[in-house]
Amino acid sequence: MTLVLVVDDDLNICKITKLYLEKNGFEVATANDGEQALERFKELQPDFIVLDIMLPKRDGWSVCQMVRAQSDVPILMLTARGHVDERVEGLRMGADDYLVKPFDPNELVARVTTILRRTGLRTQVAPAANVYEVGSLRIDSLAHEVTVDGQVVALPKKEYELLLFFVRNPNQVFTREDLIAKIWGWDFEGEDRVVDLYIKRLRQKLTAGKEDWSIRTVWGVGYKFEGPGIC
Repeated sequence: MTLVLVVDDDLNICKITKLYLEKNGFEVATANDGEQALERFKELQPDFIVLDIMLPKRDGWSVCQMVRAQSDVPILMLTARGHVDERVEGLRMGADDYLVKPFDPNELVARVTTILRRTGLRTQVAPAANVYEVGSLRIDSLAHEVTVDGQVVALPKKEYELLLFFVRNPNQVFTREDLIAKIWGWDFEGEDRVVDLYIKRLRQKLTAGKEDWSIRTVWGVGYKFEGPGIC
């Protein structure tokens, strides 16, 4: 899975960006100042960096320059100011693209995906990561196709996203609040019991008496995906 390092001293921006990227199949790590960004870069060797300019301890330009001296990892720079000279400076330091705050998280995800496609990384990792098979269940995340015992099962968008999230994160217990944040988004204003309804629908549509995988209820906590071959 493609690892994105998000660097911003605004914790809310880190949280929202992380949610949207994870929702689109990325793995995400965060850092909140320039020094921590360099430490996490060395430790994790991310596939992509989303980098704010105005950072404590060491600014984004300096971080970009130091990273670029060691790696060709794609870098998308963020700034609260859209001055032309700042954009030019960021690109001169080695950034691949520039996004001005406030930004739409969907645009950020689109830019990350586009840059990765352009650099070739996304196409290299996708074939190994787009198909998930657990027992009789198979999900092709590129085709958005779900099959059980070879039979295609049509799922509405949110049911599909919920199932894919579980399959990508097996043997982990998630609360209703976790799932709301991951699938419906941090600004969802409905009841958290909607999760129970969607899981009930998935069980009805996909299990059909099968016992080779399950979305198990962990009483008093939440839900967990289990199946054969999952460690």
